[in-house]
Amino acid sequence: MNIDFENPLSIDTNPLENTFIYLNKDLLLDLDSLSIHLVSDEALLKINIEYLNHDYYTDIITFDLRDETSSDAEIFISIDRVKENADTNELPFEQELLRVAIHGMLHLSGINDKTGSEKAEMRKLEEKYLQKLFHVKRI
Repeated sequence: MNIDFENPLSIDTNPLENTFIYLNKDLLLDLDSLSIHLVSDEALLKINIEYLNHDYYTDIITFDLRDETSSDAEIFISIDRVKENADTNELPFEQELLRVAIHGMLHLSGINDKTGSEKAEMRKLEEKYLQKLFHVKRI
């Protein structure tokens, strides 16, 4: 899988890249190409409004671009939101960033988080992969 990062803040992307590669295989996503954009709150808000008609901040937006001719996906992550979530939950920034990355890949595998039970399942799977890959536990 080819991974392309837009990373204006020069965040260490090695742990992210390893996570995406592992989950692509483990979740049987079979992606050929994954574009990752590490952006500001304002940039992600514009995308949220324009493409999803949601006028609120979020930490991640995942676009599944797979069709009969390509196996690509695009993920936008708000670094501002990840920092705030990490501070709020008293977690290291890197741990929260990896959780959000896992979250995006779970969306690509078909896991949703609209209802309460879906959110609980999403959290359970995020924890599973954080534990499996990084031996960390979210409080």
